[in-house]
Amino acid sequence: MRTIGAQALMTLISHFVFIFVAFWSIQKLHIENFMRLYPSQARVLIVLLSVTVGFTCSEFFLNFIDNVRNLIFLVK
Repeated sequence: MRTIGAQALMTLISHFVFIFVAFWSIQKLHIENFMRLYPSQARVLIVLLSVTVGFTCSEFFLNFIDNVRNLIFLVK
C-alpha cells in the first residue's frame, strides 16, 4: 500500500510541475496579443493549453520511467 501512495504522490507532483512549466512557457508566447478583442478567452486558452501540454508531457515521462523499470523483467 505504501508504494501505491508514493507512486500517486510522484504522479501528482509530476503533473503539477509539468503543467507549471508549460504555463510558464506558453505565457512567453503572448497569445493575448493575437486575441486583442478577447483577452479573457486568451487567458483561459493559455490555462487550457498549459494543462493539455503539461499533462501529456508528464504522462509521457511517467510511462517512460515505468517502462524502463519494467525492462528488468525482460532479463529475468
